[in-house]
Amino acid sequence: MTERPAQRTPNRQLAALIAEAGFSNAGLARRVDQLGLEHGLDLRYDKTSVTRWLRGQQPRGTTPALIAEVFTRRLGRRLTAQDLGLDACAPVYAGLEFAATPEEAVDIVGGLWRKDSGSHAELRKIAFTSAGLVVPSRDWLIGRPDDKVARADPPVRVPAQGRPPARPAVPSELAARRRGAAERGPGYRVTGGDIAALRSVGELFRTLDDAYGGGHARQALVRYLEHECEPMLRGTYGEQTGRRLFAAAADLTRLAGWTSYDIAAHGLAQRYFVQALRLAQAAGDRPYGAYVLVTMSRQAVYLGHGREAVQLARVAQQGAGGSAPPAVQALLHAAEARGHGVLGEVRACTAALVRAERALEGARHGDEVPYWARSFDEAQLADEFGHCHRDLQQFRAAAQHAERSLQLRAPGYARSRLFCRVVLATARLGLGELDQACQLAAEAAAQAAEMRSVRAVEYVRDFERRLEPYRDAAPVRTYRDRTATYA
Repeated sequence: MTERPAQRTPNRQLAALIAEAGFSNAGLARRVDQLGLEHGLDLRYDKTSVTRWLRGQQPRGTTPALIAEVFTRRLGRRLTAQDLGLDACAPVYAGLEFAATPEEAVDIVGGLWRKDSGSHAELRKIAFTSAGLVVPSRDWLIGRPDDKVARADPPVRVPAQGRPPARPAVPSELAARRRGAAERGPGYRVTGGDIAALRSVGELFRTLDDAYGGGHARQALVRYLEHECEPMLRGTYGEQTGRRLFAAAADLTRLAGWTSYDIAAHGLAQRYFVQALRLAQAAGDRPYGAYVLVTMSRQAVYLGHGREAVQLARVAQQGAGGSAPPAVQALLHAAEARGHGVLGEVRACTAALVRAERALEGARHGDEVPYWARSFDEAQLADEFGHCHRDLQQFRAAAQHAERSLQLRAPGYARSRLFCRVVLATARLGLGELDQACQLAAEAAAQAAEMRSVRAVEYVRDFERRLEPYRDAAPVRTYRDRTATYA
């Protein structure tokens, strides 16, 4: 790649950070190249390139942001290009920053909403990076609460000297002002009704997602965030209203990430989750922040990053504390179990499942449970057991728990029931019950065809890969005939 002409001033900031990180010039170049590959960039830097940077030459394009991210990963603190003595540029990792202030958080997440709403296809192709989980989760755990989130009314403009005072507004003008407020222009005063509307919208989109998959209404949700939620966040509100507003925005942002995850836009989903985590901190809602981390842990499990999934679940447990309601504690321990299951760690997985089971058994009627944890019930716990036992190849136990989950799970959770049905089919296959396995999987394939969920399709494909050793058996041929029209 071409570089700008060398500057005369050596880059002492970069030199100091290279020494702190313990990099050689060749080692830094190699890491920048590797990070570039994660984003589809063929950079081919070498030790000579780093020498030029140290002499004051400025790398072009997104390279300064990539170099900053290399140091962020190594040193465990967020660094920008400017911290390295390099020119600022649009960060290639935009959206993974854990903002220093609520205002900065609104700027970052608002930028994500606008880009995503504009149907930027490249945004949905951004790579997921497990290293991008470390700094935000740590910053959430050890970060100080935000002292203030309230936004004051804009200053009143004083008439110029000698200008007559404005006449009283007539009714038609008041109506026009109310219409302007309804459009949430600058200075719009956020009300409790606005926040109630955000909550209702969240419930609507959650129901659609559970029943039909994330792809059905994801884009509408993002547009709602851009056109309705962002103007509220940039409006005016007191401290209590502001905390509630940030909490509602965190919930909708997590849901945007969840629906992005469901259509396999994993890098974008990761960015939404990080920003939801930051908005939850602005809300002062520690338990919800833990829930966001659990969501991130589940994505890591799905992508095969078991160690990171376990770490995220443990950070969530530490952040939520021991006073969390039993259902919340069960949810946190079950997330850890899933990570251990992916890693094949039988004892650790079993211990986490036992903790989850005991926590849920401690729940009492009338307990105050956050709305987002109310769906973690016996059906969900049985589902977690089923998945873990499947991953550990304990197929008899997996079948028992999957059957129980299907018996208990409400029909509205169609996608979850589909996942559980595939887990049951996999368990039946592992037990040698080929006929029943193929019948269950054919039902799941028919459901997946009616949804807009890449995860649903991938569950079915995973089962089909397991069928390969039995491809000539009659039940498998029947299965393929039944599902041929769904391809």
